[in-house]
Amino acid sequence: MIEPMTTPSPQMIRELRSDIANVISDFKAYDVPGVCTRLGLADGDGSEAFNSKYKYAMSRLSAVPAEGLLPMAKKLLLEVTNYRLSEQVAKFEEIDQPAVTEITRRRILSVLKTRPLTTELHEVESIQRIWPVAEIPSPYGSSGGLLEDIYQHTVRNYDWGTDEMLIHLGFLSCSQRQLFRFLEELTAPVVQTLEAQAALVADLNSHLQHDGFRLAMTGKVSGSPIYKMQRAILGSPADHGISAALQAFDPNDVHGRWIAAVERRADDPHGAITLARTLLEDVCKWILDEAEAEYPDNADLPVLYRRLAKVLRLAPDDHTEQTFKQLLGSCQQIVELLGSLRSKLGDAHSPGPKKAKPQPRLAELAVNLSGTMATFLVETWRARKAEGALAPTDAPVKPVA
Repeated sequence: MIEPMTTPSPQMIRELRSDIANVISDFKAYDVPGVCTRLGLADGDGSEAFNSKYKYAMSRLSAVPAEGLLPMAKKLLLEVTNYRLSEQVAKFEEIDQPAVTEITRRRILSVLKTRPLTTELHEVESIQRIWPVAEIPSPYGSSGGLLEDIYQHTVRNYDWGTDEMLIHLGFLSCSQRQLFRFLEELTAPVVQTLEAQAALVADLNSHLQHDGFRLAMTGKVSGSPIYKMQRAILGSPADHGISAALQAFDPNDVHGRWIAAVERRADDPHGAITLARTLLEDVCKWILDEAEAEYPDNADLPVLYRRLAKVLRLAPDDHTEQTFKQLLGSCQQIVELLGSLRSKLGDAHSPGPKKAKPQPRLAELAVNLSGTMATFLVETWRARKAEGALAPTDAPVKPVA
């Protein structure tokens, strides 16, 4: 995660002071003295404002210390709407907060350039819902502003890709608040089909999770999910340890499955239990594939685990020490019980009216056990590779008893 800025830079302070002056200068000349007075700035001769509204404001703002500029800007925004000033305020308020890095923003651009930006609304209509294009100047200085450029280069002609358009909108430099508003709007059900929405959210989260953020489902409208940006829910030190190990092993599918399971522990116990089992299936298959070990295409979790246990020398029969035999036998039981729990309490099948309803604490137990076992398997796989001590991979698959 990027190291957050702890204090505003001199450049930020200069820009905020100038932006406040520019907003004040948008008022009528005869109103400028009154605006300055309301903001707590010094009075002046009205004729001075008629000569230069900007200079009138700047001459008074120059005496305001840096710490006094932000409250003044926020007070001014109660009277007017100004995108640039609101962006400056947001960036000041985001100082010392966890941040989405430029690297992640560029990776998200790479995701968006490979697919249609929208699948329900027209692309320009969607852009106008969140970006105040009328207030963003043209990069070419054209009188029609950026909106005219977007129509020219994405509608009349097709010489701008999605990434280029978003860069001109300020995607790489906008406040995190604006970034999050855009991503939430982009994944809204009015903008995307259900299929496109699910795929887009998964791809965006695969990058956002590296900075500790995630688009999480917070509700539904007309049966379609609504996603809001949230901090990734990793509560205990154990959560973070598992997350780090699984991200290093496979940052996309396996780690993404773990994060999804963690986030559902409290609000969707059925789904969390299903994901707990799927996480172990993922890890078993990933390692077996890397070990070039065969397994049946339709193998369920117990079969996969027993095959993997032989490859990693984790089967109880591979050890003579009674304590190890008991411990590894318990691991096997945990895996089998997680598979059974998913069948009984997960969301893979219709629950029916009499099916037990899992409590969040049970979902947390299942997810934590799954994460711990997944981490153990990943670390054992690394150790065995380093030792060169893998079991032969052509051994027959042991059937489930």
